[in-house]
Formats: sequence, C-alpha cells, structure tokens
Amino acid sequence: MSEAAVTATVAGTVVNEQAWRDPAPGLRGLVDSYIGFRQAGVEPARHRGLPSPSLTLIYTLDDPIVLAAHPDPAQPPGIYETVLGGLHTAPAIITHEGQQSGIQLGLSPLGARALLGVPASELAEIDVPAEEVLGPLSSELHDRLRTAPGWPERFAVLDEVLLGRVAQLGGPSDNGAAVNPEVSYAWRRLVRSGGVVSVRDLAAETGWSDRHLRARFRGEIGLAPKAAARVIRFDRVKRVLHRRAAAGEALCLADVAAACGYFDQGHLDREFALLAGCSPTRWLAEEFRNIQATAA
Repeated sequence: MSEAAVTATVAGTVVNEQAWRDPAPGLRGLVDSYIGFRQAGVEPARHRGLPSPSLTLIYTLDDPIVLAAHPDPAQPPGIYETVLGGLHTAPAIITHEGQQSGIQLGLSPLGARALLGVPASELAEIDVPAEEVLGPLSSELHDRLRTAPGWPERFAVLDEVLLGRVAQLGGPSDNGAAVNPEVSYAWRRLVRSGGVVSVRDLAAETGWSDRHLRARFRGEIGLAPKAAARVIRFDRVKRVLHRRAAAGEALCLADVAAACGYFDQGHLDREFALLAGCSPTRWLAEEFRNIQATAA
C-alpha cells in the first residue's frame, strides 16, 4: 500500500481513527509497518501488548503511554512519551483513561543495527524511552510528528528521518544485510515457515551445529530460535483469529490450530495462555468488545 489508508469515526464525543501505510521502499526489510491511532471519549481500558516478530517503537501524539506491566516483571511500571521495546515472550499491559493517540512502528530485528545502531538482542524483553537508543534524533522526530498536520504527512516524516538514519549509520537499506548471513537466513526461514521449521533443520540448512546456531541467533535477535518460532507461530494465529472475529466468522479454534502448526486446540490454548496471559476467546473479548458474543 503506497498511500496512507485511514479509517475514522466520530459519534458525539467519541473519536476512533486508525491509519496505516507501508514504509518507503528503501526501508523494506528494516521496518515492517507504520500504524497511527487516535481515540477519545471511549471507555477506560487495558490493552495487552502481545509478543510479535517485530520490535515496537511508539511515539505518542497527545497523552503519554501508561505501561502498567512490562514483559519482564522485574521492570517497574512507567509512563512514557516514547517507548521502544524488543522481542518478548510475555505481554506488556497498557492502560488508558479514555483517550490515546500515537504512531506505532514495527521494526524487523534484522533492521535493528541499521536503524538503532544496536542489535535487537540488547532490547529483548524490555521497554525503554526511545531517546535512550536514538538520542536527540528521537526528540526531533517526536516534535515533527506532533506538529505534522495529518497522517500522510506524519508517515512522510518517518520515511525521511529513518532513511536519513540508515544513511547516517552507514548501514544497509536492503533487508538487513549487516546481520550475519546465517542468522539472517534462519530468521527469514522461520518467518516464511510461520514458525514451524525445526531448529535441527535450520542448523542443517545453515551448516552450523544446533548449539552454535542457538548462541549466534540469540546474540543477534534476542530470542533463541525455538522461542522465536513460538512467537512467530503465535503472531500468525492471533492474526487469523483477529480477522475471523472482526468479520463475525466462527473462530473454529481446532481448525486454526491445525492450520497454524499446533498439535491440537489444547496446544494452542496452552501456548496462548503462556504468551498472552489469557485464552484466545478472552483476548478477543477484551480487545474487541463489540464482537464479544461472537468470540465467546
């Protein structure tokens, strides 16, 4: 999608906006997505930031983000104007009092060095203010995003600043080639397979031993290959459930489990509980209250 797509509803004092656009071609393989959001006049709520194959970078536009819990339970709750989080295997808990707005970027772990100047492993399981990694550039970007007149202009600012960042660091803009080729291959292979290829097969395909692959992969990505496969498989299943629930279709959890590489529905339920902290139907009921009956 080359242009920004926007959906917006205004009913009385309630505002719901969502905008999204693909990053510039020079950022493909480094940045997975741009998503803008604005809500006002809605009920206070709690949102689960679930594990995904992307690092998360959020710039707020109005109110700060309240992180009531981080993936690492040892990290205390906090309030953030910007937040950067690595790959994780437990949910973050975000709360709001009826309004929230910002732009969320999904960053490929293969692009972390080229965009952030550090490997994705340095951010695994934690959340930090973006300024701690990007320095003054983050404050400049934040100011420009807040003063831009609309979503297309904000996305254009992201393209400009991030392309400049890649050029400044001297890193590649072609699919994260700065990462070790075997690690890069293993990550892409996991993503293409939907998280179902085995670590043994990955090792054989890279020519490394299982142990060496696990060490090098975790040192770059932040998760071991098996944990990364679980997150990728989980991300796939939550997207399938999201689409079905939003369309008002039956969830058919057993069928979804089989299609997404789980042994059976029980396996899916256990993995969802571990990675999301709740069942699939509870997650859908909490995230999409307008389809609660369908989810149940």
